[in-house]
Amino acid sequence: MAVESALSAVTAPRFPMPPADGEITARSNRPEDQRQEGHPAGGDSASPARGRTVPLVGRDKEIEALDALFRDSAAGRGLVAVIRGPAGSGKTTLLRTFAERATAADPIFLDAVASRTERGLLSRPGIDEIAHYRQFVDEAMDALVRDPDQLGLADLITLGLHHEQQHQELLLMDIKHVLSRNPLQPAYLSGTPENPGVAPPKAGWLEHDGGSVEIGHRGGAFGFDNEYPVHTVFLTPYGLADRPVTCGEWLSFIEDDGYSRPEFWLSDGWAVVNAQKWDSPLYWSRDPHDPEQWIQFTLSGSRPVDPNEPVSHISYYEADAFAHWTGMRLPTESEWETIALTHGEGDNFLREDVLSTGAPHPRPAISSNGLFGDTWEWTASAYSPYPGFRAAPGAVGEYNGKFMVSQYVLRGGCCATPAGHARPTYRNFFPPGARWAFSGLRLARDP
Repeated sequence: MAVESALSAVTAPRFPMPPADGEITARSNRPEDQRQEGHPAGGDSASPARGRTVPLVGRDKEIEALDALFRDSAAGRGLVAVIRGPAGSGKTTLLRTFAERATAADPIFLDAVASRTERGLLSRPGIDEIAHYRQFVDEAMDALVRDPDQLGLADLITLGLHHEQQHQELLLMDIKHVLSRNPLQPAYLSGTPENPGVAPPKAGWLEHDGGSVEIGHRGGAFGFDNEYPVHTVFLTPYGLADRPVTCGEWLSFIEDDGYSRPEFWLSDGWAVVNAQKWDSPLYWSRDPHDPEQWIQFTLSGSRPVDPNEPVSHISYYEADAFAHWTGMRLPTESEWETIALTHGEGDNFLREDVLSTGAPHPRPAISSNGLFGDTWEWTASAYSPYPGFRAAPGAVGEYNGKFMVSQYVLRGGCCATPAGHARPTYRNFFPPGARWAFSGLRLARDP
């Protein structure tokens, strides 16, 4: 059957099918031509999202940080949530965020029940009730994929599986954000820095002569619609740094009053810096016992900032300001992809056995150039459709197309991205002020 074939394809080494209790998420996947088949990010990329909540206790699974970019709680009640129907009806209803579509015949919509700023106050339904509903959905899906009369279902299920992988990453980002708000600074999982005290090599450059290049997904494996179609881009000669910017280099930016010098900042970024009173990346703070030192909150609790690891949890505004401070610039997404196709390295992705191996965290780029894994890397490219892009009809067409405005593209995946999920053509995107993701940067230069 087509559906079973699709599931079989997704259970291949790069795109394994999540277990039935997997969560649902949003981002992208793909190794297609031979160059990308050689990309190191392989392995079982779809460990169950429910397993991510094992270290959480009680209310950890129900609260939501009000200023998180997406309101996906650790229980999976954000973009798609569940709530009981009318009292005594015995029905459970899906809640959706796009309340403007609601009609008298539609289910209750989440925005009609609670505003975004108040969703974290919803304590019912409880975790057990949500788990029961999920079991019902899992069983229904299990029966559906075995129905030979379901035509065209395979592609939709495949999309859903890759979307589920995205939520595994989002769950960890939400968990980190929620725990960071606790004055006790609790750890999600234990973990220790890798290669402490070992500095990455001095940054060099991966040079490209420029010219006409093909950008985009070439087919042969799964890809999100925003990766299509393949199109030609003309590049001028450039160089891309052979490692990401480190925390130590970011400390130099701070010490040079980078956050208080408007000449480095975009106008909108400068307004945000002052309104939000930013003076460092998200999760950084001064050590209360030694104000000259910086500490950072991680998924394994608070610890000193390691100057050797890639800086993360910075916004596009901060990345752009840092690049201006150095006299360099951010790469375009086409420049990044072109280098990644032939020089992509890195394997610090979310592992299936994360509960036993320790909390994910960026690590120093010592043995690779870190183009893949560790941190998503901001590019200078606005998130917009490729030439010839056409959104699919119906709900699937809203997956990416409706978000192609007021956002910037990030590339490469991060330490919380399921292994096998990232690829050279994968286009992540966030608003320029977002710092919630494991987002960093890599510099580019002109001749």
